[in-house]
Amino acid sequence: MKTADLYIRVSTDEQADKGYSLRSQEDTLLKYCELNSIKIRNIISEDHSAKTFIRPEWTKLLVNLKKNKGKTDLILFTKWDRFSRNASDAYLMISALRKLGVEPMAIEQPLDTTIPENKMMLAVYLTAPEIENDRRALNTFYGIRQAKKEGRWMGIAPIGYVNKTYENGKKYIALIEPQASIMRWVFEEIAQGIYSSEQILKMAREKGLICSKNNFYTAIKNPCYCGKITLAKFKDEEARLIQGQHESLISESLFYKVQDILMGRKKQYGTPVVSPEMLPLRGFLKCPKCTRMLTGSASKGRNKYFYYYHCTSSCGCRFRADLVNQSFIDNLKNFIPRPGMIELYKGVIIDQFNNKTKFSKDERRKIVVLIEAQNNRLSKARELLLVNDIDPTDYRLIKKECEEKIIRLEAQLNNLTLDPLHKNDLNLLLEKVALNLSKLDIIYTNSNSEAKRMIIGSIYPEKLTFDGFQHRTTYVNEAISEQEQKLWSLG
Repeated sequence: MKTADLYIRVSTDEQADKGYSLRSQEDTLLKYCELNSIKIRNIISEDHSAKTFIRPEWTKLLVNLKKNKGKTDLILFTKWDRFSRNASDAYLMISALRKLGVEPMAIEQPLDTTIPENKMMLAVYLTAPEIENDRRALNTFYGIRQAKKEGRWMGIAPIGYVNKTYENGKKYIALIEPQASIMRWVFEEIAQGIYSSEQILKMAREKGLICSKNNFYTAIKNPCYCGKITLAKFKDEEARLIQGQHESLISESLFYKVQDILMGRKKQYGTPVVSPEMLPLRGFLKCPKCTRMLTGSASKGRNKYFYYYHCTSSCGCRFRADLVNQSFIDNLKNFIPRPGMIELYKGVIIDQFNNKTKFSKDERRKIVVLIEAQNNRLSKARELLLVNDIDPTDYRLIKKECEEKIIRLEAQLNNLTLDPLHKNDLNLLLEKVALNLSKLDIIYTNSNSEAKRMIIGSIYPEKLTFDGFQHRTTYVNEAISEQEQKLWSLG
């Protein structure tokens, strides 16, 4: 009497009504063994795809067959597609089983493989499921690609969005709060170039963002947030961005500005986020001896902690935090306009505003010229292609490069406004700014650590150096710098 192991497999996407259920297969195999007087050693049930033989239960079965070599004559299954859906892998596995003295057999598709001509029929049984799998995968691929061309997001919604379904069954993504607002804040913070991405992630988590580090870095590079869908390269179709049907979270200009910073095309001022209340200047100070960054820490005294800014090198530079902090507050007082200078200060800001508006108009003209230049380059390349002066491959590279530049330039153009503020709105804003500036040192002193660091970063884009008496820097904010020159030159 022969001994057999029964192998029953069904994948998660197969339905019981097709006759693939585990119970149906088991009943069929048990009846076959009873009619043919075959002894059953083991019954193995598997819920796994047959694309490969890397399956948990199949792996256990092979180990068992090797340990108990000679105790099993047959492995029985209903059809060959229960055994495998990959012809090349199937032939290798059949060979490996025969070396163990085991013959695989499909009871509903019986074949005597010792007859050479039957190997052709075996190839049909094994290849047909593989072709079916490939066709199903290809149909799915084309379906997803077509949906992307129509601007529909496919797959799990990115952070800040949620998957939804219309009444007609079509799926879409929509913004969900508070994650959407937090992600918008993330892009705005990265664009400022003050904090690193990792620091911003830490702050975003404190605001309630639920996201892993890898998913965060993937998200901030995803054009979905500016309303675009990425269509990958396929055959003769070049990779490109499609206008999505979903609501955008940020502008294209902001998205590309963030990408420039992430790719290192724009300078980013990185300063630590976590800073104790007694060490607000940590990350802004350079060592006056070796120019390294000063860190800060606390030393435990007899009754309390004492805070210090100090260098991490062997230069030994070390300053008491309270003296450094007070010196900085005294330095802020230099930016407070003296009595009677407020009107002059407003005049300085208005001059800056007018210059900025003029710059915006000039910038628009420059961008329009650059877009026209890229369009001309693309047209010239197209003409050269028509007369066979350049290869189609070279034309596609030129086309891709021009289109990417045009998209970025158009995003910059859309973000430039010719008249951002009405004159009355500007005057009201100046009144508020002047009031805040007149008590800058008080506002700074009463602020929390994060607000203090925002004030420091807005005034001093470059690092500060404390020499033991006063703070020095090579560069301050342009508006502050011009204010100082105009106000105090008249004083």
